[in-house]
Amino acid sequence: MKPYKNKINRIRSFALSLIFLGVIIMYLGIFFRQNEIIMLIFMVLGLLSIIGSTIVYAWIGTLSTRAVQIICPNCGKATKMLGRVDMCGHCREPLTLDPSLEGKEFDESYNRPTKNKNSVNK
Repeated sequence: MKPYKNKINRIRSFALSLIFLGVIIMYLGIFFRQNEIIMLIFMVLGLLSIIGSTIVYAWIGTLSTRAVQIICPNCGKATKMLGRVDMCGHCREPLTLDPSLEGKEFDESYNRPTKNKNSVNK
C-alpha cells in the first residue's frame, strides 16, 4: 500500500503530471510530420491535457482558499486540511479536527460520507 499524502499536494501532483503528459503527447506528434492529420490529433490531445491541468489547478486553488489552516502539533508549521482527516503537508503527521476521531488509527475512509443505518426515510 502506498503511503498517504496530503490531499492538496496529491491533486497538485496530478495536475503537474497532466502538463508533462501533454508535452510528451505533443512531442510524439512530431514523429508523424509526414501525416498531418495524425500529427494534429497528437497536438490537440496534448493541448487538451494541458488545458485539463489548468482546470485542475484552478479547482484546487479554490479548494485551497476554503481549506482550514491549522498548526501541526508535530512540526509546528501551518498546513491546510481538507476533510475530517488529513496529513500534514510537511511532516506527514495524521491530523483531525473531529474530536470523535482523536486517538484513532488514521484511515482515509473517515472522509467518505457514510449512510446512517438508524435513519430511515418514511
